[in-house]
Amino acid sequence: MADDRFHVYDTTLRDGAQQEGLSLSVADKLAVARHLDGLGVGFIEGGWPGANPKDTEFFRRARTELDLKHAQLAAFGATRRAGVKAADDPLVAALRESGAPVVTLVAKSHDRHVELALRTTLQENLAMIRDTVSHLRAGGQRVFLDAEHFFDGYKSNPAYALEVLRTAAEAGADVVALCDTNGGMLPDELAEVVHAAVQTSVRVGIHCHDDTGCAVANTLAAVKAGATHVQGCANGYGERSGNANLFTVVANLQLKRGFDLVPPAALADMTRIAHAITEVTNVTPNSHAPYVGTSAFAHKAGLHASAIKVDPNLYQHIDPAAVGNDMRMLVSDMAGRASVELKGKELGYSLTSATSRELVDRVKDMESKGYTFEAADASFELLLRDTLTGERRRHFEVESWRVIVERTKGGELVSEATVKLYAKGERIVATGEGNGPVNALDRAVRLALEKLYPELAKLELIDYKVRILEGTHGTGAITRVLITSSDDTGDWATVGVDENIIEASWQALEQAVTYGLLRSGRDLD
Repeated sequence: MADDRFHVYDTTLRDGAQQEGLSLSVADKLAVARHLDGLGVGFIEGGWPGANPKDTEFFRRARTELDLKHAQLAAFGATRRAGVKAADDPLVAALRESGAPVVTLVAKSHDRHVELALRTTLQENLAMIRDTVSHLRAGGQRVFLDAEHFFDGYKSNPAYALEVLRTAAEAGADVVALCDTNGGMLPDELAEVVHAAVQTSVRVGIHCHDDTGCAVANTLAAVKAGATHVQGCANGYGERSGNANLFTVVANLQLKRGFDLVPPAALADMTRIAHAITEVTNVTPNSHAPYVGTSAFAHKAGLHASAIKVDPNLYQHIDPAAVGNDMRMLVSDMAGRASVELKGKELGYSLTSATSRELVDRVKDMESKGYTFEAADASFELLLRDTLTGERRRHFEVESWRVIVERTKGGELVSEATVKLYAKGERIVATGEGNGPVNALDRAVRLALEKLYPELAKLELIDYKVRILEGTHGTGAITRVLITSSDDTGDWATVGVDENIIEASWQALEQAVTYGLLRSGRDLD
């Protein structure tokens, strides 16, 4: 298990799951827990047994289905109700019976919340904390306490907020996490309050929300002020603006401050873990997320590329491999020779200065007409190949294509596409139907080529985006189409541009098929 001197505590399965649009099944929660354990966190908060049937089921299944190598499970719950003994409170019993070695109790530390939300006295609130912590400790469970609304409470009544910490610690709580529940704190003022809390000799932790955009910065400030327990969520999940992103916190503390929090091999797997969790949660990953985003080490400006060609560290704060990410070169109208040469090297090509200059000129000319290559690596590689050979080479040549969209008497829209192609010395005519013109073209191309290229059966069109570039021309505006395709080994993006949306779609589709064949090992004719 993780070193107890400093805690990395994940609350994705409870606090993170409160994010709007995020809903986790029990199977999802178990899967996320395995990924977090793979990162090497010390504690995984599984939910609130007794208050939520799904969370009760999670802890039941976790006993037999989770084989955690690094983390311990924590059950979340509240202190006993006012006027009821902890031993008689059914929700406290659910925590006791959860099987979790750790219980994290939430308790009020803001005097106004005690009086207005709990509708009890300040002394009774302290008694609720004392009784619940000591009861669970007597049963053999380790207890952490989340001091809810601590920073706002400290502003309102600092003596009482600190008394909550002392009461919890004296009753046996190992850690008291100071919660910026409303997420309104800034790093300098938060650090002052954490320092005051540390002076009580209570072991202090930190739990920050991101409503000011400072959750990670606040967490780091708290650690510098003496906190030895950090809480956060995978990918910054959480209600409102989210919680402190635990991946960013861990990477910053380990790579910038020298903390030994997770095994280096696990840290080097962080990017994969972050993306794997987005697959489970079905939340679109933030491509610009620090450390683990696909754009975290992406370079577009030609000036940057020139420097990176000399030394990658000139425009990167760490080696991306430390967190399992990669440096990427983006090719755009801002690109210079260095950008193109580095991108070519990334794709496995060695370019001469003359070829680089020609390619830069072609990219800038095409992007001035609406193309974008930073989001379409496959189209750029095909352009690069064409530039190297001095001619356009493809697996097939198009004689013509036609699309008909018909509305039937029953009101159904049917699209039919016919393509006439030449491939491997044959003239092929094929017709396909689809639920739209692009779908019909896709099916027609497959029907035409699959006998010659059976590997196309694995190709799948997974995303289709349209953007109007020149809206002043009405229905004759320039249209850009981006198509993302995939096979059993990965995905790639292609781009087409034209006044006619079907022609723009055809360009992107033709390139997608061509690149898919290249990926499968079919060289260009």
